[in-house]
Amino acid sequence: MKIERLPVGIYAANCYIIYCEDTKEGIVIDPGGEGDIILERIRKLDLNIKYIIITHGHVDHIGGLAEVKDGTGATVLIHEQDEEMLKDATKNLSSMMPTRETQTSADKFVEDGEKLNFGNHIIEIIHTPGHTLGGISIKIEENIFTGDTLFAGSIGRTDFPGGSYKQIIESIKRKLILYPDDTIVYPGHGPSSTIGREKASNPFIVE
Repeated sequence: MKIERLPVGIYAANCYIIYCEDTKEGIVIDPGGEGDIILERIRKLDLNIKYIIITHGHVDHIGGLAEVKDGTGATVLIHEQDEEMLKDATKNLSSMMPTRETQTSADKFVEDGEKLNFGNHIIEIIHTPGHTLGGISIKIEENIFTGDTLFAGSIGRTDFPGGSYKQIIESIKRKLILYPDDTIVYPGHGPSSTIGREKASNPFIVE
């Protein structure tokens, strides 16, 4: 399995292209902007994108969604509690940002514990609310893509509508840091980390 990180959009949100080397089937996580750049990379790698998975419905994670969907024909997945954010420019915050308003839709909903596959690999959906009501993390083998729930040395904001500091801490402590220390964390912004590193030094987790 290969993982490519593309920081996209004015907020440099991490878009991930993950694919099976054997089958060339892959997924895209959070096409937050610059859909042309994402599509160019997909074409260069000669991939068949099966799913576009959205960790949460804020504009910096969905700004390139329509373009990438049109270019790949992939199925768009999101947690049901964030569906309205895709459709509403006020809820996804694009109406407040120096970008064009974003209004789009998903094809299917995912839920906590659901398993999907691409190529030879299994995806596990982990519902991790707190940054938004329907925020999810995505586990693929020894990797977790945490969206804006858990960052290297920090956590996501909880002051937007649907956010809850208590809930995001519960999501991290009850659902994420239970994985082995060498599990790699790929967040929605910034560099990667590991579960062990965050347990040892993240000031929001360390007790």
